Amino acid sequence: MENTNNFIEIGGRILSEFTFSHEIYGEGFWRFDVEVGRLSGQNDVLPVTISERIVEKEKMQPGQAVHITGQIRSYNSYVEADKKNKLILTVFARDITFLESVPAENPNDVFLDGYLCKPAIYRTTPFGREIADLLIAVNRSYNKSDYIPCIAWGRNARYASKLQVGDRIRLWGRKQSRQYQKKLDDVTVLEKTAYEVSIAKIEPVTDEDIQEDM
Repeated sequence: MENTNNFIEIGGRILSEFTFSHEIYGEGFWRFDVEVGRLSGQNDVLPVTISERIVEKEKMQPGQAVHITGQIRSYNSYVEADKKNKLILTVFARDITFLESVPAENPNDVFLDGYLCKPAIYRTTPFGREIADLLIAVNRSYNKSDYIPCIAWGRNARYASKLQVGDRIRLWGRKQSRQYQKKLDDVTVLEKTAYEVSIAKIEPVTDEDIQEDM
């Protein structure tokens, strides 16, 4: 794994058209969606952002199999329907490989090293399953941070519920997309998508860990 506090690796197939996103200091960035399969048979549809400098545009076609490594980045986007900003999570590609076919087991691996931004929201489902929602700040260059929603289950949820704001943690998991409905009034219901990291493993960062990183 790369020596970084924010790493993601995914594999799947391009699901959408390759469209222009934005430009920074003369460098153009493009976006597209990648469909990543789960072992359960369900699929996650993950937005990807990539620099024009590392991509072969003629290969960016729906159905093309790809392998991508990079980071999870967050930004606020104004949503007209909600009249407010929404936190958007994208896979910021550092490297992309075009494959002949989609692998039988698509990778979807995330590693984050960051800080708890606000108290975890712990709850249990009607069936007694324990869940905790976390918001993790992961630092990057130029005094910027990415704010990444995460969800923990079972004993990981119990552990997360005891964390304090400002605690530094490391976690491993997968990025997932989740469909839900938002009721605007008695008639109108919007279909929406949330993105989050589903935590498989979580641990505190100790003073020894910090010394080893230095």
